[in-house]
Amino acid sequence: MAPLLHLVLAASLVALASSQSLPVLVPVTKDRTTSLYTIPFSYGNALVVDIAGPLVWSACQSGHLPAPFPCDSDDCRRANAYPVPGCSKPGCGNGARKDSTCTVYPYNPVTGACANGTLVHTRFVANTTNGINPVSQVSVNAVSACATRKLLTSLPRGATGVAGLAGSEALPAQVASSQKVAKKFLLCLPRGGVYGDGVAIFGGGPLQLTAQPSTDYTQSLEYTPLLAKKDNPAYYVSVKSILLEDSVVHFPPHALDTGGVVLCTRVPYTLLRPDVYAPFVAAFGKAMKAQNATSVKPVAPFGFCYDARKLANTRLGYLVPGVTLALDGGKKWRMTGVHSMVDVNQDTACLAFVEMKGVKAGDGKAPAVIVGGFQMENFVLQFDLEKKQLGFFKLPFFTNCGQFNFTRSA
Repeated sequence: MAPLLHLVLAASLVALASSQSLPVLVPVTKDRTTSLYTIPFSYGNALVVDIAGPLVWSACQSGHLPAPFPCDSDDCRRANAYPVPGCSKPGCGNGARKDSTCTVYPYNPVTGACANGTLVHTRFVANTTNGINPVSQVSVNAVSACATRKLLTSLPRGATGVAGLAGSEALPAQVASSQKVAKKFLLCLPRGGVYGDGVAIFGGGPLQLTAQPSTDYTQSLEYTPLLAKKDNPAYYVSVKSILLEDSVVHFPPHALDTGGVVLCTRVPYTLLRPDVYAPFVAAFGKAMKAQNATSVKPVAPFGFCYDARKLANTRLGYLVPGVTLALDGGKKWRMTGVHSMVDVNQDTACLAFVEMKGVKAGDGKAPAVIVGGFQMENFVLQFDLEKKQLGFFKLPFFTNCGQFNFTRSA
């Protein structure tokens, strides 16, 4: 009797495992012209990754008809949960259709332009994954906004819209609901070019890369709380201080708390509000002077540049003062020269932290720090929407986010 019981139990466990949905995988490509990241969405359509965007939207196809989403539907409510400043107020009949069809307002994260649009049913075509390879193709039911092609201005060539990753109508939430996977997503943003495509996984890890087979990088994640702000779906983290090497940079009181620190793929390099930028670059410049680094004329948009020929170069980038974000919970986000300096030409390397324009020092309406895409590249970042925490891990110098094996497993 016991062997039969064991056989039945084993069969039940196999059936349960086979019925569990696998996470959903797509490659992430960096556009060298705009420094934005795109993912394939469906049958040749590529969408720009907007880590702070609340909507999935694309340009309307010719002859398209809006789906019958009433204004009082859950999808309409979620799609309009975060009105964009400067856009029309959400409501029925505000668009070209003067009826009860839901009107939404897709937003271009580069130009800041928005336009009215309608909701449509669509499919997100990707692959499931075991964290090592793609396993099988999957077609995920989704809802997206349809917008005028004029809204594509300044997006990467070939991009047909934007994939928002924040909010209850964004892509991670829709994949979790449709595929019954965990409410979390993982990003490994690539440096681009010869380094290949990075990876996005909706539904959580594991994540293995070819340089270290059998190593699951999600097991090395450190965690810090994700913070939310009213009327803003973006992902914020609490930064207690910023260090250069082991020395704390002294800012005005509560400077980092005022406005907070937000993660953003819309900007290529980290932006610092003027009251944060001035002390930071003063401390960095002093440390570089102590290293006898040679300053050169800045190259826009950067404010501090150096003669790259006179900087020591290592496996971790230029030998410059390391930048550390001291996070809530005692965790530390460390950045070496490979994340703090950028080559603008063969002879010049610039500090990849830029002064925020159009805001005043201490302006609480603006973030103190906007962490840009460059500083997130080659980090494994896992956004756990259920536990409201960010997991992060810097990949070893001998590997990078472009080393995921996109060959489908047998």
